[in-house]
Amino acid sequence: MKNIIYFFQFIFITIFFAIFKLIGYKNASNLGCFLGKKLGPKFRSKKIVEENFRKFNPSIDDNKLRVLINEMWGNYGRIFAEYVFIPSFRKNKYEKFLKVEGLNNLNQIKLEKKPVVFISAHFSNFELMAMIIEREGIDLTAIYRPLNNKFLNVVMEYLRKKFICKKQIPKGLQGVKFSLANFKNGSSLAIMIDQRVSEGLDVKFFGKKAFTTTIPAQFVKKFNCKVQPVYIQRSKNHYFNIVFDEPISFEKNETTENITNKLNLWLENKISLNPDQWIWTHNRWKH
Repeated sequence: MKNIIYFFQFIFITIFFAIFKLIGYKNASNLGCFLGKKLGPKFRSKKIVEENFRKFNPSIDDNKLRVLINEMWGNYGRIFAEYVFIPSFRKNKYEKFLKVEGLNNLNQIKLEKKPVVFISAHFSNFELMAMIIEREGIDLTAIYRPLNNKFLNVVMEYLRKKFICKKQIPKGLQGVKFSLANFKNGSSLAIMIDQRVSEGLDVKFFGKKAFTTTIPAQFVKKFNCKVQPVYIQRSKNHYFNIVFDEPISFEKNETTENITNKLNLWLENKISLNPDQWIWTHNRWKH
């Protein structure tokens, strides 16, 4: 039964992808925003989203909360609509919509010829970040979470491997092993640090305990490598500012927990800049 539902979801989404491609980037992004605001709340728990926002800001008033949630769904819808235009972004056809800051940090990584750990989260159109890193000439391995819908996952994996990052490793123990092997061979690692993981550390995230990945910390301790944070911000609906912050440094004998806490602080600061551009639908604080 589940596979039948997944198949019809795949057909439905494929039809929308064709419409998005037909009407062009800006119109498609606007339509995606409209669909996200109208349909998003019907497919995800409103209660989880509201509870997550209140963990982020316990004093938020109801009106502000409604605005943020509405804008979050709009951003979610834009991401959905923009997937069909990723090949054009990769081929430099949409450069006017992209602004990149901190390229000197990428150039330094290339000069040093040592792999690093790129960290980020599901900000704005997060897929564009790995695309820029690889397009700038850095050998990159990206850890990703496969979609539950196996029909749609085939399409997404093709898009990601063809136009975003060739080396895509599914999350999990096997994925970590592949990532380690690639890292030893000079391939940098890209990982989203905002997802809940059962095998992580239970550390504070916006003041409340949340299971958090320790993979970046493990790589730092094993390889004494750099951690390069990346942030993407949507502006004027259709434009993006990708920022390669200064690398995050750690003491020689810093603990895994301290490293993970420092990365969570970076994540909190970036989410706070544009809370409506982060995805609040996951039960991030679930225990």
